[in-house]
Amino acid sequence: MTADESEFPAREEFLAGDRPDDVALFLADSYVSDDRLAEFGEDVDGGVLIVVDGERGRSAFQAATGTGAMQFAKSAMEHEGIVDADLAGGTCPETPGDDAADHEVQFVFAFTEEQNEDVGGIYAEGDVVHAYAQCSCGVAYSDRWNPGDAGDPGTDLEA
Repeated sequence: MTADESEFPAREEFLAGDRPDDVALFLADSYVSDDRLAEFGEDVDGGVLIVVDGERGRSAFQAATGTGAMQFAKSAMEHEGIVDADLAGGTCPETPGDDAADHEVQFVFAFTEEQNEDVGGIYAEGDVVHAYAQCSCGVAYSDRWNPGDAGDPGTDLEA
């Protein structure tokens, strides 16, 4: 275990699918400038990543973004994009070619769903991370993947 993993086991456990009752929030420094957030989560490149129980997380998300978490997730499902496996970035579906200058993740809301073989697809393969991101261009988008496939998120959307 690395020093980073031992310091922030909640993030590692969440990304492994081991915390289905929790949610993860990434808030970019460019979106929220409140140094107190670091007290509640992990300071990551470009922002803060917080893992907290679902109810508190949804409330924190609404307080930070002014939008209800489930309302945001529903709107983000209209566009498939790529959310980085560490939840601290992504690729907006509106990014033209390699020009990402106007497309930076402002925030991410994520939760895990436990394996459900009855549903089929990626749900039958294991737990599923659902991640929803807001781009600086205004587009909200979604991604989902099995934690074991976290090195290649975005590939399971067709399932």
